[in-house]
Amino acid sequence: MKPTKIIYLFLFDTLSDWEIGYVAAGINNPMMQANPGKYQLKTFSINGKPVRTIGGLLITPDLSLNEVAYSDAEMLILPGGTSWEEGGNQEVALLAKKFHENQIKVAAICGATLGLAKIGLLDSLKHTSNSKDYLLNSQYQGADYYVDVLSVSDKGVITASGTASLEFAREIFKELNLYTTEALEAWYKLFKTGSPEAYAALMNAVGA
Repeated sequence: MKPTKIIYLFLFDTLSDWEIGYVAAGINNPMMQANPGKYQLKTFSINGKPVRTIGGLLITPDLSLNEVAYSDAEMLILPGGTSWEEGGNQEVALLAKKFHENQIKVAAICGATLGLAKIGLLDSLKHTSNSKDYLLNSQYQGADYYVDVLSVSDKGVITASGTASLEFAREIFKELNLYTTEALEAWYKLFKTGSPEAYAALMNAVGA
């Protein structure tokens, strides 16, 4: 059996709770996965201390930034939050750049896309965010690569609008091959539409 690959999820004060709910639940719940046990989700904060989300939840991370390792990493996930807009989390933005340089996947939503723009990671990749104007405030050089969609993936970097937590999760699951193609399509339709038909299709796709 191949070693479990780690998906790192960054936690910080002001984190936007709603942006990571689908992602965390999908990775941690093996029930519908194509290869259960292939991935493990590990959370980290810069100093390893608990953080408080924008919704007031107090979360204790598994690790500190210094304990994040490239050797076992499959992906780095960066939620949004006002800290990015206030110039915070720069160490983690640089970590994302190093991950990308080492061919490790990076996923950023909402304010985290601003953090990636500021360090030039989005200068030559197709990407999206809350809006093009939102990123132009970073003085980045990638405006020509901006795509006006909810979420997009290019060369191992996933970006999304803060209103697109479901689409963000879909792109992450697709990049990880977490579900079969049929299960992923049905899963997305179920949470997007709430239709009984989508639920039945999902159960059929996962053999439940």
